[in-house]
Amino acid sequence: MSPPSAVTGNGFHIDDDGKSNDCKHSNECICVSSSTLLSLRSFCRSIIELVPSKEHKKLWRIITASVKGFTVGFGLKGGLGFFAILARLTRKKSQRKEIVVTNGEVIVTALKETLRYGLFLGTFAGTFVSMDELIGAIGGHRRTAKWRALLAGALAGPSMLLTGLETQHTSLAIYILMRASVLASRCGIKSKRFGTICKPLTWKHGDIFLMCLSSSQILSAYILKQESLPSSYKSFLNKHGGKDMAILQGIKDIASGKAFSNLGAVEKYYKTMGVDMKLDPNMKVPCSIVHGNQSCTGHIFSFLLQAYRRALPVYLPVYLIPALIVHRQGLLKRPFSILAKGLFGTGRSSLFLSVYCTSAWMWTCFVFRLFNRCNIPLVAMGTFPTGLALAIEKKSRRMEISLYCLARAIESFFTCLADEGYLPQSRKIKRADVVVFSLSTAIIMHCYAEEREVFRSKYLNVLDWVFGVPPPSCESPPCKDT
Repeated sequence: MSPPSAVTGNGFHIDDDGKSNDCKHSNECICVSSSTLLSLRSFCRSIIELVPSKEHKKLWRIITASVKGFTVGFGLKGGLGFFAILARLTRKKSQRKEIVVTNGEVIVTALKETLRYGLFLGTFAGTFVSMDELIGAIGGHRRTAKWRALLAGALAGPSMLLTGLETQHTSLAIYILMRASVLASRCGIKSKRFGTICKPLTWKHGDIFLMCLSSSQILSAYILKQESLPSSYKSFLNKHGGKDMAILQGIKDIASGKAFSNLGAVEKYYKTMGVDMKLDPNMKVPCSIVHGNQSCTGHIFSFLLQAYRRALPVYLPVYLIPALIVHRQGLLKRPFSILAKGLFGTGRSSLFLSVYCTSAWMWTCFVFRLFNRCNIPLVAMGTFPTGLALAIEKKSRRMEISLYCLARAIESFFTCLADEGYLPQSRKIKRADVVVFSLSTAIIMHCYAEEREVFRSKYLNVLDWVFGVPPPSCESPPCKDT
């Protein structure tokens, strides 16, 4: 789903006809008028006129890729930001635990982030196409065909810096690396040389295993060491984990073998919920901390209903934004079937997330009661089978989700190692995320140019729309260079 046609308050305000409404008394307000768009169009034409006519096609490809890249970045980040702001505005004041910034400041920040991501993807697309055309012009399309996209992808990687010179994007870099690894493994599977080595990667339920492995690290960190998780992901887990911080601290104390530091805070929390109870400081199993006076079974069903209501707003933009980008042509021909499919996907994915969060508490309760104790290894053991909830999701989405979670699990794992002093030198590495991202985009763009069959069609359609279908290794008529 794309952002709405009008966003007011320190931001864009554009009607469907392309004319901007009046922007009110704000230095940060951006007014876009039809005359501005015409001026931009004239500027682009004047640039093209300065270039020899035989190079017009190449220059137009660069400009088009930049604009489309900006559109994708702006649309995705803007859509997600819009729903985040909408959720904040609809949330009751009593539910806001931290009132640090005003709604206006949040809107301005979201707009800035949206513009940054638009510039990031626009610059990445423009840089890649520019380098692709430049290398081909200098070295010849035929001679450089096997490595041109690899180098161009690597050179475009530093465009990540446009999202903020001081902002680390370790999670994004690791996730893109995971995506690149999947593409590389698919290339290896169909390769005669590496086919045998990569055969284990064809395991039917490998995605679910990766999800279980990731869940063990992520959910253990959620309970025991939240500072090892990215701030945005930590907020996501705190919301959908459905437990007050006092409860998590109580579980952490008993799992770490320490004396309880906040049983009074847990009791006070349950009292605000209408439950008056006294907790045993000598308890071995923290079930009474997790769900108060509810039974384990009763807690599972009540938590599932609450978790499903929290999950629905998460997946609406996930399904509707791509519908406008990937299925933009089909949406005009068969809008009802595409929207119905999106709503079904929203319901299915919401069920996955709610079952995932519910089963995390179900399995940990089961393991704690089975061994009649609670410690760190049992927390990791109890959170491992939580990943089985991924089976609810559509098969084509499972690997995507498992890789997303694996990237965060890897980041959390190495952060924990570094905090314990096992990786002291890792703290001194500056902007390693840009290096990893550049390496990953080099692999991805090489596969896009030379191994296109390893992409799923929907991703390939988006790449083709942004970058243009890459020219074949030898054009027709035959290339003159050798």
